[in-house]
Amino acid sequence: MSLLSVQGLSKAFGGVHAIEDVSFEIRPGTVHSIIGPNGAGKTTLLNMLAGIYVPDRGSIRLEGQDLAGRPTHRFAAAGIGRTFQNLQIFFNMTALENVMTGRHLREPCSLLAALLRLPSQVRAEQHCRDVSRALLERVGLEAYVDARADTMPYGALKRLEIARALAAEPRLLLLDEPAAGLNHTEAHELDALIKRLSTEGTTVILVEHNMRLVMEVSDHLLVLDHGRKLAEGTPEQIARDPRVIEAYLGMADDAAAPEAVAQHA
Repeated sequence: MSLLSVQGLSKAFGGVHAIEDVSFEIRPGTVHSIIGPNGAGKTTLLNMLAGIYVPDRGSIRLEGQDLAGRPTHRFAAAGIGRTFQNLQIFFNMTALENVMTGRHLREPCSLLAALLRLPSQVRAEQHCRDVSRALLERVGLEAYVDARADTMPYGALKRLEIARALAAEPRLLLLDEPAAGLNHTEAHELDALIKRLSTEGTTVILVEHNMRLVMEVSDHLLVLDHGRKLAEGTPEQIARDPRVIEAYLGMADDAAAPEAVAQHA
């Protein structure tokens, strides 16, 4: 049974078809990566899966519930969380406070209780802090709980954004270029984190240019080229697919084809 089913998804901007008739399914508890050359439509597809863009045609079903065309907050409420290629962090807040902002869909909200500081509100705030602290520990940021975000290293900020996305308790987590700008050590730590999230039951859709990371963590890959699905399969199948090699490198006969995607993407 699939967690997410995408059928016939299309999106055009003016006369440019960014995504055209793309279909795929995501099994629960897996890491599903979307790859392709620059301009292939990866981020456009991710934005439709998050509700930021409304598709021109097609369906996006999360456990049978069609979300296509609904407001962005409906996607979040249904259980889809995401991070962004460019950091969207509150730099004037602590790491803990940043994660707490991600809990707004899962915590009770009452203006009267907040104004009167009722015991129920105090308990709710403490619960929010406890959950957020545990999430920081989950992504390896226990040393930064009370640190202001503007004092944290870049690699830690990437994991902070993941912790904030997890605060909404998503069933499906969309990661947009999480390894961008990371050094080798930070990318290795991210690799381990993504694997652990999958093992713990969080389904992940990953858009990433670091192909070594993609091939290491992915259970399944979807390859886009000029907005269309070019290929789909396991990392081993994709690494040997001549259509994928040609899309990335303009050739398909290289004897080193299985390594070519990882080296040049």
